[in-house]
Amino acid sequence: MNAMKNRVQLIGNAGNDPEVKTLESGKKLAHLTIATNEIYRNDKGVKVEQTEWHRVTAWGKTAEIIEKFVVKGKEVAIDGKLTHRSYDDKNGEKKYITEVVVNEILLL
Repeated sequence: MNAMKNRVQLIGNAGNDPEVKTLESGKKLAHLTIATNEIYRNDKGVKVEQTEWHRVTAWGKTAEIIEKFVVKGKEVAIDGKLTHRSYDDKNGEKKYITEVVVNEILLL
């Protein structure tokens, strides 16, 4: 059961080209968004498409794979964990971020 704690699996499309940075240590960091779509019929029988956007972060070899192979629109499957963090912006306001930190990626 431990493997199921804080686990996120998504299949969706890259909403943007990844932003990849190389840190001073040489380690890579990639940020991108993934769109997942749900299609259903409402109570009047009208087809509704709902899109959810997910902020995704990857490190190391996974970031390198994303840098080489993922472009806007590319369908991917990811496995990772949900994280929350906060920071103070340049105006001193506290900002909160929820993101998925990728453990594995599968290019579809």
